[in-house]
Amino acid sequence: MTVRITKEFSFEMAHQLEGYNGQCSNIHGHSYRLLVTVCGTPVDDAHSPKYGMVMDFTDLKKIVSEHIVSKLEHALMLRKEGAVSKALSGIYTKIVCVSYQPTCENMVIHMAKILSRKLHPSVKLHSLKLHETATSFAEWYAEDNCADVEGEAEF
Repeated sequence: MTVRITKEFSFEMAHQLEGYNGQCSNIHGHSYRLLVTVCGTPVDDAHSPKYGMVMDFTDLKKIVSEHIVSKLEHALMLRKEGAVSKALSGIYTKIVCVSYQPTCENMVIHMAKILSRKLHPSVKLHSLKLHETATSFAEWYAEDNCADVEGEAEF
């Protein structure tokens, strides 16, 4: 039997959509919420300390915290090629420069690429849901993206 488990994370981060024709062209911040859902078969070895678990929530927390949350918490995410990232580099210590426009949609794709590579082979990334605000979010589902996990593997 396949079971899905979900863990929720939160972080504060600023970004800027350079070239955008609205308010998001300014540097601004969000209180992000990230829901990570993995799936697999619960361990059926009664002698295992992980008996009955698809994955220990503590292990999932460690992976997501190390590879996503710690990199983005109180960071400023900017597009690498942008004038703002060039102007601010060296001034601030926690600027995350990415090769894409740092929209919620592109961020959730990047996160999926990172996490897909960090999970144990017996556990699969099922979905991600990234809330940029309380009422706005982007979702990524593995079933929609079967073979598309190439690309940037870190922040």
